[in-house]
Amino acid sequence: MDTQNNTQNSRDRRGADRFPIEREVRYKVLSKKSTDEAGIGHTVNMSSNGILFTSEHMLIPGRRLELAISWPAQLNNTTPLKLVARGLVIRFEGGQAAIEIQQYEFRTSSKLPN
Repeated sequence: MDTQNNTQNSRDRRGADRFPIEREVRYKVLSKKSTDEAGIGHTVNMSSNGILFTSEHMLIPGRRLELAISWPAQLNNTTPLKLVARGLVIRFEGGQAAIEIQQYEFRTSSKLPN
């Protein structure tokens, strides 16, 4: 029996494989306050269930966020796309936030400014 594999599997309880996709992300905290936090970062990795990204702000677990991520593929090879995902912050550590995706959609997009 491979105890190293069992130890690794018990530590990694994610429900989906994560992929090391680095893309620009714009985020905003969804709240009823008029002073919503917003910022820019980069994705570290993504799965069908969650996204890990860098953040300019400390994002408190339990907060609801909307992320807009520039997508590498284009619609009909001409129209830029962005992935818009909403979910809850589940972890913030070392300038990186993880959200659990609750809903998402692809939208057409103009190029994100540099």
